[in-house]
Amino acid sequence: MESKIIEEAQQYVKETLSGEGSGHDWWHIYRVYKLAITIAEKEGADRFICSMAALLHDIADEKLNSSEEAGMQKVSSWLSDHKITATDKIHILEIISSMSFKGGNSQGMQTIEGKVVQDADRLDAIGAIGIARAFTYSGHIGQLIYDPEIHVRSQMTKDEYRNGPSTAINHFYEKLLTLKGRMNTEHGKKLAEARHQLMETYLDEFFHEWEGIK
Repeated sequence: MESKIIEEAQQYVKETLSGEGSGHDWWHIYRVYKLAITIAEKEGADRFICSMAALLHDIADEKLNSSEEAGMQKVSSWLSDHKITATDKIHILEIISSMSFKGGNSQGMQTIEGKVVQDADRLDAIGAIGIARAFTYSGHIGQLIYDPEIHVRSQMTKDEYRNGPSTAINHFYEKLLTLKGRMNTEHGKKLAEARHQLMETYLDEFFHEWEGIK
């Protein structure tokens, strides 16, 4: 029964996010789902809860809906339609509602399943894929690659994070480079190390090229 529900969730997300161009497409979900299973096995978390929260988390994303509330209602309705138990539904919705970065103001996860899925989502935002996604999203919303006159923001409200002036490179300092220190699980922390180092190396190369040093 659980495997069938997971398959149906995969199909629903594929259909819903097919062609989405901001870096929150089906393949982002696929990677987060696979990472969540990997981390869940290492950390002893419930695979079904982790799978469902990973698969459905961007269905609720406010960037892809008219509001956060509308997105959460969409997920809630899908879970009810597929006869998810009340306990599991509450757990899945709680994970999804608490996952987002929101300018560094995300909530702490209360369960191991929440920690696993949040780590999986954060891991997909760093490393080689994270670099690609950063530039994809910045292009999607019309941001520049880099402008030295647009300064890195250290403290932001959720609205400032979403709507304030920034650049693709600033996004590394405002979010991506902070994620290694925000990992919840031991295996998540281990996976984050190499991905973080790759971003540091990339930024060193970027600024050398920017200044014509090499």
